[in-house]
Amino acid sequence: MITFIILIILIAFAVYRFLQHPKFGKAPSGERLNVIQHSPQYKNGKFENQSLTPDLAEGESMAGVLLEFFFKKVERKTPTDLIPSIKTNLHELPIDQDVLIWFGHSSYFIQLEGKRFLIDPVFSGNASPIPGTTKSFKGSDIYTVDDIPEIDYLLITHDHYDHLDYDTILKLKPKVKKIITALGVGSHFEFWGFPSNNIIEKDWYSTIQLDENLVLHTTPSRHFSGRSFKRCNTLWTSFVLETKDFKMYLGGDSGYDKHFAEIGEKYGPFDIALLDNGQYNQKWKYIHNMPEDVIKAMKDLKAKRVFPVHSSKFALSLHSWDEPLKKVTELNNLSENPIPLITPMIGEKVELKNEKQEFKQWWLNLR
Repeated sequence: MITFIILIILIAFAVYRFLQHPKFGKAPSGERLNVIQHSPQYKNGKFENQSLTPDLAEGESMAGVLLEFFFKKVERKTPTDLIPSIKTNLHELPIDQDVLIWFGHSSYFIQLEGKRFLIDPVFSGNASPIPGTTKSFKGSDIYTVDDIPEIDYLLITHDHYDHLDYDTILKLKPKVKKIITALGVGSHFEFWGFPSNNIIEKDWYSTIQLDENLVLHTTPSRHFSGRSFKRCNTLWTSFVLETKDFKMYLGGDSGYDKHFAEIGEKYGPFDIALLDNGQYNQKWKYIHNMPEDVIKAMKDLKAKRVFPVHSSKFALSLHSWDEPLKKVTELNNLSENPIPLITPMIGEKVELKNEKQEFKQWWLNLR
């Protein structure tokens, strides 16, 4: 009995020590917390979505989800083949080229109006605080921080590990001029040594004038946040990036809800919309779009072209690795008035203002 008690104490101490690692960030406090508590989105001691958003669908339990996640056999959950890619040299891109480069999952680089943006970068090869547990697919990690030029604006949609990667962020520190994110997320960056005057934190429906012809808006999404046991103490967001003649919707993670139509009405139509499409499951349908939701969302947003993201790098759900791209393509083709899909390989150059650019279905015939 004494040996068992000692073992429990040692395990508890090891867990406590592990949770002290700076990768877990720091909860908002002081003046930042005061600002948070005055947000319309902050209720009952935490941030909430516009609509009631259960963690799991009706009739589901966390125990059931965990059992399925660890023990259910999923065919082709991770690819056997290498994920194909094209490595574009970002350092040599002419600054007047308006382009997007995708790094897999929800990480990408945008060059627009002479400014460079980096969104939710994850270059560590892992999407979890526990090393080696959620590794990137083979072939999907062709980019490192060394491949990234100086960044004018680092945009972070929320503080989950597959969007806010501690190792990547620390290495990026000398390259980033400004960070723009949602309320509370700046607490992590300050804890990691970023100057507070380089961090911009905003509530939903805020506007940031980046320069004379470049504006960024923060807009809602339907999701949640948290880097340890406490959830929803920081806000999650999507972004609208616009110039005088071009608009992009940068979706972040989201389940389907009325916010897509609201954003489409207020800011649309969009030349390009990036939408969460992957790592979904009927059991958590409220916090990640199902493929049929992506079709509804793209129409709500009045998007001219759509880039489905959140796939092809990490296995965070119970579907085959290529199912998200297959399903959204099939459903879009079957829908009334299909919308052109942007489906580049990792590293392939997307010409933002070239509506006629075509992409191969690179995932076909891969195992």
